[in-house]
Amino acid sequence: MAAQNFTGDGQQRTLEDLSCSPDLSARLHGHFTFLSVLNPFLSVTAILGNGLILIALRKESSLHPPYKLLLRSLATTDLCVGLISQPITVIFWTSVTNAQRNICAFAFVALLITVSIFGRVSVLTLTAISVDRLLALLLGLRYRQVVTLKRTYVIVFTLWLFSAGLSATYFWNPSITLWCGIIGILLCLIISIFSYTKIFHTLHHQNQVRQGHVQQPNQTN
Repeated sequence: MAAQNFTGDGQQRTLEDLSCSPDLSARLHGHFTFLSVLNPFLSVTAILGNGLILIALRKESSLHPPYKLLLRSLATTDLCVGLISQPITVIFWTSVTNAQRNICAFAFVALLITVSIFGRVSVLTLTAISVDRLLALLLGLRYRQVVTLKRTYVIVFTLWLFSAGLSATYFWNPSITLWCGIIGILLCLIISIFSYTKIFHTLHHQNQVRQGHVQQPNQTN
């Protein structure tokens, strides 16, 4: 355990040293300055855009509540990026440009953790939405009985808690956070691709069946 902790601390220092090194700042000073100016505009755009989406979803009554909750969770992650991650990004780029090593190290860790949490929740929520759409197609009338608002709240809470817990492993061993993130993204891609592929084939089959039913009476006439 002690060896693992030591390895994790060493990896953290290596990442922070690489990100906040004076050589990197000297080579990319112009790029960092440009990013420091650009990110506030991106932050405002993310806040306004996703804030309007949340307001619109609150007023929308035609969507199934569990599906609307998933959309709200997705918009919330993007809103948090604008409110939290983007300002931290500005602090990080500015500290690198001005060679403020202590601020840079703190901002790097904060940025890594927040982006990891919000990015992971966003990807998991997108995957949950794909599965939700597949269940809505396959279950038909039973969809509203199976996919309830209470169950969806549990799922959304679990996604946020899981993402925060996994991101916290960075303080123990960054390699675990990295590999779990890569594996998680691959699994989410596989599930989403399967879900939307299944939706496409199911709708295509249903369309062919409808066309067959329409053509049969025409041929008889």
